[in-house]
Amino acid sequence: MSTAIESYKMDKSSFSVAGLTDESDERAFWHASTPHDRLRALEFMREIMYGYDPASARLQRLLEVAPLDKR
Repeated sequence: MSTAIESYKMDKSSFSVAGLTDESDERAFWHASTPHDRLRALEFMREIMYGYDPASARLQRLLEVAPLDKR
């Protein structure tokens, strides 16, 4: 099964150099993108940080047998 990280490819045809004091256009980029695209990017970054695989991560199931109180 492939993860989201494997499905993304880096565009090596685009390259820019900027100084640390230059104004960034990141804010304008994220404001222009749709909420769906923002959530997809957030999920992608979360998967990179934590290695989350939605196919294998599930809630643990617990079964507890409680005795019946016969009064």
